[in-house]
Amino acid sequence: MSLDLINYDNAVFRDYAFWMAILVIKTLAMAPLTGRQRFKSKIFANAEDAKRAGGTVKFDNDDVERVRRAHLNDLENILPFAIIGFLYVLTQPSEVLANLLFKITAISRIVHTVLYLRSSPSRGIAFMVPLGISLYMAITVLCYFY
Repeated sequence: MSLDLINYDNAVFRDYAFWMAILVIKTLAMAPLTGRQRFKSKIFANAEDAKRAGGTVKFDNDDVERVRRAHLNDLENILPFAIIGFLYVLTQPSEVLANLLFKITAISRIVHTVLYLRSSPSRGIAFMVPLGISLYMAITVLCYFY
C-alpha cells in the first residue's frame, strides 16, 4: 500500500472524492429540507422556534419525521461508505469498477431519498444496492490487507 494513491493523479481517488462530495452535499441538503417541512407544518422541536413562528411543539408529525428519518438514514449509511470507500481506494482497484461502484452508490442514495420522501416501498432496492457495494468493498479491503 502506498499513500501515493491519495492524490488527484490517481483516477480512483479522484472519482471517490467527486462522488463523496456529491453525497456530502446531498446529506447536508437534508437539514434545510427538514427545516422547510417544519415551517410548512408549523411543527417544531423547540418551544422558542414554535413561539417565534406561531407553531406548536410536536415530535410525531409524519411529514417532518419522514424527512428526519431520511436524513438519519443518510448519516447511518453514507458515513460508513465514506470510510470503506477511502480504504477501498488503497487496494488499487480497477478504475472502471471503482468508478462504477462509487457512481452507483451515489445515485442509489439520491434515488433512495426521493423514494423515501414519497413513501415508496421500492426504496428498499435503492437501499440494498449501496449496502451490497459497501459490503463488497469491506470484504475486498479485508482480503487485500490480510
